[in-house]
Parts: sequence; C-alpha cells; structure tokens
Amino acid sequence: MKPIGKWHQVVRNKDYELLSEILDDEVIFYSPVVFTPQKGKEIAQMYLSAAAEVFEGNTFSYTKELVEGNSASLEFQLVIDGTEINGVDLITWNENQKITEFKVFVRPLQGVNVLHEKMGEMLQNIS
Repeated sequence: MKPIGKWHQVVRNKDYELLSEILDDEVIFYSPVVFTPQKGKEIAQMYLSAAAEVFEGNTFSYTKELVEGNSASLEFQLVIDGTEINGVDLITWNENQKITEFKVFVRPLQGVNVLHEKMGEMLQNIS
C-alpha cells in the first residue's frame, strides 16, 4: 500500500503508531502558521497528531485527491467554531514508502487564525 493509503488510515483511525511508521526520520513539515520548516520525525509527528486532535469532531474530510508518482495533493475541508476552512496537504514520499515532506496550505485568513489558536492550545497540552 502506498503511503497515501496509510495516511488515510492514520486520519480515519487516529493511528499515531502507523503515523510513526510512515514518516521518514528526516521528514520536513511545513505548517500554514509557522514560518520555518519543522525538520525531523518527532516534531512532524507532534504537529500532525495535534492537528488530528484539533480536527476531531469538526467535520474534517478530504474532498479531492491527486496522486502522481511519489507525491499527492489532498484537498480538505472542515468547520471549526463556525469558521469554514479549506486546505491542501501536499505529501511526498521516497522509494522506501516513507513520507519525506508534508506541506499544509489553508484558506481563508480566518481559518488560518482559528487553526493557529487551536493548534497552539493543543501543542501546549502535548509539551
């Protein structure tokens, strides 16, 4: 199974053990609210796990998927605190089927702001 299929399992089941298995040790995570890329498996797993918790119960769903070679573009939507959010996950993996890059883009600005607030709260609870 390609990493993208496993990623869907992670999202559906909040399977953080599987998430750890599919992330490359040198994965780079690009957050829509943090200026610098986050490098390494531990920090990427922390951000992605926190996002899963924030999205829980907030009507998260993927609406479109494009997979080509070793990369995928997944469009998503959700509503948090009455704010409709659209976004895209750009995911790249290597020949070992490990995710090496994960970029998240979000719109509109109000959506970025509410995610920033909720993710900040969640990351404080994890730390």
